[in-house]
Amino acid sequence: MGSTMLKEFPEIEDYCRLTKMGPSVVEYMNQDFTDENIIEADSTFFNLFSVPILKGDSKSLLNTPHKVVLSESVAKKIFGNENPIDKPVKIGNDTIRYIVTGVMADMPGNSHFEASMLTSLVTNPRSKVPIWLINSFSTYFLLKPNSSFKTIDAKFPDLIIRHLGPEVQQYMGISLEEFSKKGNKYRFFLQNLKDIHLDPSIQQEFKAASDPKYLMIFGAIAILIVLIAAINFMNLSTAQASKRAKEVGIKKIGGSTRGMLINQFLTESFILSFMSLIIALIFIKITLPYFNNMLKANLILNLITNWYTIPALILFSVIVGVLAGSYPAFYLSSFNPYEVLKGSVKNSMKNGRLRRVLVVFQFAVSILLIVCTLIMYRQIKYMLKKDVGFDKEQLIVINRAEAIGQKMKAFKESIKNIPGVINISSSTAVPGRINNNNGYGLEGRKDESFLMVTNYVDYNFLDTYGMKLESGRSFNESFSTDKEACLINESAVKNFGLADPEKARFVPPGPENSRNYIPVIGVIKNFNFESLRNPIGPYILCFQSENFMWGYLTVRLSVQNYSKTINEIEKVWKDYTSNTPLQYYFLDADFEKMYVQEKQNARMAVIFSILAIFIATLGLFGLTSFTVEQRTKEIGVRKAMGSSVAGIYVAVSKEIIILVSMSALIAWPLIYYIAQKWLENFYFRINLGVFSFFAGLVIAMGIALLTISYRILRAAIVNPAQSLKYE
Repeated sequence: MGSTMLKEFPEIEDYCRLTKMGPSVVEYMNQDFTDENIIEADSTFFNLFSVPILKGDSKSLLNTPHKVVLSESVAKKIFGNENPIDKPVKIGNDTIRYIVTGVMADMPGNSHFEASMLTSLVTNPRSKVPIWLINSFSTYFLLKPNSSFKTIDAKFPDLIIRHLGPEVQQYMGISLEEFSKKGNKYRFFLQNLKDIHLDPSIQQEFKAASDPKYLMIFGAIAILIVLIAAINFMNLSTAQASKRAKEVGIKKIGGSTRGMLINQFLTESFILSFMSLIIALIFIKITLPYFNNMLKANLILNLITNWYTIPALILFSVIVGVLAGSYPAFYLSSFNPYEVLKGSVKNSMKNGRLRRVLVVFQFAVSILLIVCTLIMYRQIKYMLKKDVGFDKEQLIVINRAEAIGQKMKAFKESIKNIPGVINISSSTAVPGRINNNNGYGLEGRKDESFLMVTNYVDYNFLDTYGMKLESGRSFNESFSTDKEACLINESAVKNFGLADPEKARFVPPGPENSRNYIPVIGVIKNFNFESLRNPIGPYILCFQSENFMWGYLTVRLSVQNYSKTINEIEKVWKDYTSNTPLQYYFLDADFEKMYVQEKQNARMAVIFSILAIFIATLGLFGLTSFTVEQRTKEIGVRKAMGSSVAGIYVAVSKEIIILVSMSALIAWPLIYYIAQKWLENFYFRINLGVFSFFAGLVIAMGIALLTISYRILRAAIVNPAQSLKYE
């Protein structure tokens, strides 16, 4: 596709294809290590990507087979201070050594792919296959200046007709027009490089894109937390206005105008806000390493990279200062000096309708965060604990089954003889790792195409994974015809409308005169081979012939002494692979990695919830202190009339209980809407229920009562004679 478009589209200046090599053992002299970030690339890589070349000639770095460019850190790791240029290294199972032709700077952490090494793509035989229906590589295009991607996008339909049309006719036996009339679609899409990071709708083989919804959600939460802090400032400033009332009165009598007083109070607010900004930046600098470690992120605090960062922070600080200080400034400056000096204002402070509204808002936000965090954790727990249709515990998956070569059968027998090994199976894919998504025909339904995830497996696959059959049987050595047969899952039966699946025969792509038919001998129960975000799609298990020397080996272990069993497996592996390091992972741990983003977001939600609750309770404590101070004489009268400490506690705290309850009633509908929208990201999801909603209320109520209890009880146990002398 790349070379054709370069010839036919004048808007294209250059192209480059990339594909991951997969985990490979790198050897030099007597040292070896496993590298998971090796990428095969066309020689034009450095024309498209601005990765600095530290050593080597950019024009000839990857232009012929068996050339490799090392990142600076890998070059240092292998060669130390020695010059690596023209040195031979062994990569994977390739018997021909790769020659180091260059050293590049380490790939930046925010790149959408990680490349510790680049090898020449022309080494890979697949790079020369001229079949358009094979989608093996990611192809990147560099457009000429002033060219629009929309112009290229408009040319794709004609490109498909000219180049894919003949292949569809050849391999599927129908014309592209007939194929389209049946509702089938085949399209190419262009995606801006910058859009890759935040567009999870498009799958690609490198880093998974982040969901922009989370940026908006956490950005909104951050703003809400700043609002809570600003509300605290407004609440406490107006609540304690009586302490500054005399100052206002004297200044007004001395000639100060209302505008001068507003400027004074706003300036005080600006200074506090700016001091907060400085403290925040220091705090970020100190805590960022711990934050990065917790979220497995690589964030840095860099204030000078972009010219607008510092002005934006100062502007934000000013906005917060205005937001927090405007109401207190206008409120305080409005006092009549005559009433202030007479003492009338102090009595008016007891009317706190606005303060109650603001407290309700604070706790509505806090309850929202608490409940949403609980729902996120419930969903994550559900995904980790859900029955996925096979037993993922006690399974280790060995990468690079091709390293065994022609000795696969003997290797499996040797592994089975190890104490602690229950079973072993080889396959080209495992749950969580998909590498084939192929189209098939179906006998008797010539004009239709059926897309299925394809896995080539041996006789032991179902037993090793503990998968169950819905009908029919599994592959059996007693039936020689099973080598040409297949198993499909329940989704394939349902999606394709197969009334009698065990009489169906699928047809893989190929020339019409040399097609082979694959009869279905059994239907396996659905199992989750992808994240629980996705529905279970059609899946086909074909028999793995002896020519398939790539993929994975899965070993089921007994619960006793994992480490000893794995050590024995490693010894056998090295015997069969000339001392090649064993690369393996535990399947259940790998499944959990699919939910890394959800776990990170849940941790973020916890941090935000704690912050919001902490700030809200600080304000509540201040307001309670003020309320108790205002009601000291009332508390003394109540106690003198025989009221108990408990009775006084209930009388004073009743208002807080009502306010927090109102907060919950306001927050719950919003929580329901947000939670439903978030859960739509998961095909398999929890039911919301009422537990999380009431749990959020109980937690918020408990924190609020705990916050005010000390101040109320302290006032309640004071001798009434002392309280009645107050004021």
